[in-house]
Amino acid sequence: MAQNKSWLKIRAEYAVAAGLITALRRLPVGPAAVLARNAARTLDLAVPKLRRVARTNLGFAFPELSARERDGIIDGVFENIARLLLTLARFPDLNAANISEWISLEGLEHYSKAKQAGCGVLVLTGHLGNWELSAFAHAWMTEPMNVMVRPLDNPLIDVLVEERRALSGNCLIYKRDAARSVIRALRMNEAVGILADQNTSLAEGTFVNFFGKAACASSAFVRLAYHTGARVIPGFALWNPTAQRYILRFYPAIELTGDERADTQRLHSTIENVIRAHPDQWMWIHRRWKTRPPGEPDLY
Repeated sequence: MAQNKSWLKIRAEYAVAAGLITALRRLPVGPAAVLARNAARTLDLAVPKLRRVARTNLGFAFPELSARERDGIIDGVFENIARLLLTLARFPDLNAANISEWISLEGLEHYSKAKQAGCGVLVLTGHLGNWELSAFAHAWMTEPMNVMVRPLDNPLIDVLVEERRALSGNCLIYKRDAARSVIRALRMNEAVGILADQNTSLAEGTFVNFFGKAACASSAFVRLAYHTGARVIPGFALWNPTAQRYILRFYPAIELTGDERADTQRLHSTIENVIRAHPDQWMWIHRRWKTRPPGEPDLY
């Protein structure tokens, strides 16, 4: 956490991040993409535990793959990080006129149908593809939305990122006031995007089957849907290597049953299916299975 870092370290990290973001914005796209890939490779080499965590995760998620194939997926994860850095740096230069050069839209009919119900839309998403561009582009291509965010552990970098997130008109919702702000937005028939794929604590979550292993998942998402009647629409900005740009793809609404655990499982099964189709675009470097059922050993 930020409070455990010295001010000197916070400033140093910010200087590196701000310098990188500035360079990625000012360079032509080709050289900037090379710089972003080099930065992601440097991260891979400088923090070897990230690759170790990814190997552990992929070992039980895709046991049928060889070690080389799993390492290929991890290489793709860092390529995905590079693309995300590049687009984030360019946010100040993107607008309604040029956003289509970076991303296209599919499945808007699912989102539009959900809005017509009048109870708001909960957009189910995760750290897959380019989650930063997803919400940012949605505002330019359709309408602004609300985005739930967690502060980064460096407050200076956090300000840098949040300024960019809001440039297209989106409203940021912070975790400390999340429930009240989300409910208010949904009652105004607005959309709220929530990254629902991260590990959570025993006190806040329930265990679901995620890639064949128990994973602790927050059930707050489905409780918000129950409370407001909001429709749940999965949406992800996925890289298309053929088109060399992203596709913001919305999927059909997920029907909820009222069974909290079963519905939380349904959400995570949906996320898993999309990850399986694009495994090199998910953040396998996150300790997603950190919280274990009582009595189970630590996986990491």
